[in-house]
Amino acid sequence: MHEKEIIIEPFRIKSVQSIKMNTYSERLDILKKADFNLFKIDSRDVIIDLLTDSGTGAMSSEQWAGIMRGDESYAGSPSFNFFEQTIQNMFGYQFVIPTHQGRAAERILFSLMCKKGDIIPSNAHFDTTRANIEFQGSEALDLVPDEFKDTQSYHPFKGDMDIEKLENLLDQNKEDLSKIPLIMLTITNNSGGGQPVSMKNIKDVSSIAKKYMIPLYIDACRFAENAYFIKERDSNYNNVSVHDIVKEMFSYADGCTMSAKKDGIANIGGFLCTNDEKLAVKKKNLLILTEGFPTYGGLAGRDLEAIAIGLKEALEIDYLKYRVSSTAYLGNKISDAGVPIMQPPGGHAIYIDAKLFLPHLKVSEYPGQALACHLYLEGGIRTSEIGSFMFGRFNPETNEEMFADKELVRLAIPRRTYTQSHIDYVVQKIIDTYKKRDEIKGLKIVSQPEFLRHFTASLTQIN
Repeated sequence: MHEKEIIIEPFRIKSVQSIKMNTYSERLDILKKADFNLFKIDSRDVIIDLLTDSGTGAMSSEQWAGIMRGDESYAGSPSFNFFEQTIQNMFGYQFVIPTHQGRAAERILFSLMCKKGDIIPSNAHFDTTRANIEFQGSEALDLVPDEFKDTQSYHPFKGDMDIEKLENLLDQNKEDLSKIPLIMLTITNNSGGGQPVSMKNIKDVSSIAKKYMIPLYIDACRFAENAYFIKERDSNYNNVSVHDIVKEMFSYADGCTMSAKKDGIANIGGFLCTNDEKLAVKKKNLLILTEGFPTYGGLAGRDLEAIAIGLKEALEIDYLKYRVSSTAYLGNKISDAGVPIMQPPGGHAIYIDAKLFLPHLKVSEYPGQALACHLYLEGGIRTSEIGSFMFGRFNPETNEEMFADKELVRLAIPRRTYTQSHIDYVVQKIIDTYKKRDEIKGLKIVSQPEFLRHFTASLTQIN
């Protein structure tokens, strides 16, 4: 059992948004009309929205002040200068390229560096990253340590890449290393349960990348949370500031992509960084074609201001302590009640193991999506399936479904948005659902698109 923790939000509420409290029968009707796809439900019909932590956080009074200061000049805006200098000082990269969000940064990066038949190794690619790689005809390869595949096992840095598997991959392709144009490392590891990546692992991956002269890029979405975990869980960094930890993390990489909608605590935006001047020119040229001029990149000046301020606020130690503690509180509460979660609790989200939660359902019945739908029915809580509905693939040649390794339900916590009473409500509804888990029915897919099917696919319940 975990001791009762008293968690205080390190902020005061200045503005509120009303929540519509609907009933079970109303939610059942809504869910059926949405084809059992939670992405198709209007937000006004959701009580607690844990679908994503991307762009759903609350901005501070300083960020709103920055929005008013934002300069909307097409070229050479002082808001861009502030944005650029903040990122340069924080991440250490010379060239900063703004984009309207993280997947746009990924699109530019992979369009320039990938070709058909290439392999992009990572500790675990998330949905849009994988889709952008596969769109180029390349393979998105996850190199996860075998011991980390058990959701119930404990490791302080369960987001690490398997160094031996990486070395073997590069050695096997040493005659034609052009097939591996870059290595990706995502911090924290979203597909892997929001688990952090250790500084040692970042160093080791960097060392191997340099040995084979392959660029290393970091997916930096949740860099602040990763830095905090390093500070808390690695005794070598207990007395090191998160600012210095961040600088060291990125010093081992050649560049990064970033969705500023996460640890930038902004509602929109992202960026791409590199120290390679020739590559930066190519990236900017593609940016102009797809996003906008290099000093705004598809964003308004006010967005650039909000992101720069948000990046700084994300590194405040009181905020990070609250952020990680609140997430752990949710995970520990439901775990103590018997609910199987990815252990240990992650930084931005709690991941329920749907296979263990619903052992009576086959993988082909999408237990993760079935559980996510039932959580909505039980308490109006919208979550996201991270399993075969998201990462599974239909093979038209064999007419068979290829399923994911894990069937998870992610409870992603928006930043500075919900109070502890909201979290307690989520705890209670999950426990209520767990008590009646044998009643939950599976789902089948009725229609789906070629890419990122979980956003728009239609499902129906299996009776």
